[in-house]
Order: sequence, then C-alpha cells, then structure tokens
Amino acid sequence: MREVAFIKQNKEKWLEFELAIFGKAKKNPDELANLYIQMMNDLSYAQTYYPKSKTVVYLNHLASQIYQKIYKTKRTEQNRLVEFFKTEVPLLLYEYRRYLLYAFILFFLTLAMGVISAIYDQNFVRLILGDSYVNMTLDNIKKGDPMAVYGSGSNWGSFVGITMNNLYVGARCYIYGIFGGLGTFYIFLQNSLMLGAFQYFFYDQNVFWKSVRGIWIHGSMEIFAIVIESAAGFILGASILFPKTYSRLNSLKIGFKNSFKIFLSTFPFTISAGFLEGFITRYSVDMPNWLSSFIILFTLGIISFYYLVYPFIVHKKINSL
Repeated sequence: MREVAFIKQNKEKWLEFELAIFGKAKKNPDELANLYIQMMNDLSYAQTYYPKSKTVVYLNHLASQIYQKIYKTKRTEQNRLVEFFKTEVPLLLYEYRRYLLYAFILFFLTLAMGVISAIYDQNFVRLILGDSYVNMTLDNIKKGDPMAVYGSGSNWGSFVGITMNNLYVGARCYIYGIFGGLGTFYIFLQNSLMLGAFQYFFYDQNVFWKSVRGIWIHGSMEIFAIVIESAAGFILGASILFPKTYSRLNSLKIGFKNSFKIFLSTFPFTISAGFLEGFITRYSVDMPNWLSSFIILFTLGIISFYYLVYPFIVHKKINSL
C-alpha cells in the first residue's frame, strides 16, 4: 500500500487518538489500552514499509504518549496482570468475536457428529476411546460407579497430571493454527468427536445423568477453554490466509500477538478445571444433585460471562466515554 493511501485510510482514527491523548477529557489507562493496541499495529506497519517517513515519527510519538498515560499510574506487575484480564483481553475478544462464534458453531456440529456416529456405528466408541478404556468403564458401571476413573490416584497427583495434559491439548489447538487453521481444526475435530461419542456411550448404558454430574463438574471450564483456544488458533491461521492491507508477515505478527493473548487468558480456567477434576469430581457419586448442578452451572456461568458477555460490556463502556 502506498503511504498516501495508508495515511488516508487511518487519518480519522489517528485524530481520535490525538483527542484521547491531548484533549481535555481525561481517560484512564483501561480506556486507553485498546488505542495502544491499534496504534502499535499501525506503527509496526509503517516502520516496515515507510521506515524513513515522517509518518513513523508521528505514530511513534502518539504511541509513546498513550504508553505513558497507560502505565504512569501502574506501579506494580499485579496492576499489569489485572489490566490484561480486565481490559486488554476483553477488547481483543470483542474484536475477534466472529472467530469465537465460528469455533462454537464448529464445536456443536462436530459434537453432534460424534453422537450420530456412535448411534449408527457400534464400533465407533471403541475406535475413538480404545477397547481398554471402554472395558474398564463397563466394569465400573456394573459396580455402580461409572465415574470411578476420576477417583483413581491422589488428589494432587491427579490435579497436576490432568492440568498439564489439558494445557498441552490447548496448546496444540492453538499452535497448530499456524498451518492456516487446518491443524487446529484437526485437533478440535478429534476432541469434539471423542466428547460426543463418550457422552453417548454413557447414555446408551443408562447412566447419562451420573456421567453429566461427573464429567461436567470440571468439563464446563475445560471444554469451554478448548473452544476458546481453538478460536485463537483460527485467528492465527486467518492472519496468514487473509492479511488484508498488511503484508503476510506483518499480518502474522499482529495475529500471533493478539491470538496468543487470548490463548493465555484460558490458563486460569484450565487450571481451575484441573483442580475441580482432581479434588471435586471424584466425590460426584456421593454428592447431592443440587450441589453438583450448582457447581456445573456456576463454573459454566463464570467462563461464559467472561468470554461471551464481558467483552461487550467493556467495549460499550469505552465507547461511551
């Protein structure tokens, strides 16, 4: 893109930045975070294609002013972490909200594929889950404890092992997005088909509700986080396939930076899911129905609010100031 076209395309936005920085209306660091992200993207592009231009000097000055306004009142790393989850990630989630929508649509479609495959192919569950796991679960069902697998091992050992495995799965969902999103789709498909077949297996054995009480105590956060991590992978892949006005390399840099932040935001939820699976799920059989239902709905409500509702609240709040 020629420099004149680049300036014309972004002129109005930069003027808004100037008003936010030098205008009489004062904005707090939270409100300026989104401006800083956009400004750094424009500055990166200008430095690449117009390195000796006055545009670079101008954008660098605006970026430094925004940076000072954001961080001059931040005295600890704790504040930076709060800012990350409170404003930066929600704004990115709002910006890339259609990728979250695509990921959830894909999740429900592939989950349904797993259920339908299990219904019409008796060998599908064994193909997906493995004979040893299916046989072990059938034995547990006969003993009256279909979720006995979650009670094996120590609390801490299960928590650490499960959490590390979930982080690994999430990392694969995200990192494989570098292959144009196809790698993310493959890992996502595997997990969704497995979940669909797994859940139907318990339905077929007439222990559906018991399985729901056990699986979804931790699964609400665990599965939801995997969907978000996959959405981050699709964002990464789209930055390569659809660079828009940026060069493919610059688009990849921006896409990686933004999608990686979304990916990192899932860590607290993945760790929480591991904690629930290691310490709480093992007691689901003896747990009152109301308590297991409350845990499931409460955990699902927290993560749903943060990723699906809160981004709109933050966006609306910033734009109304």
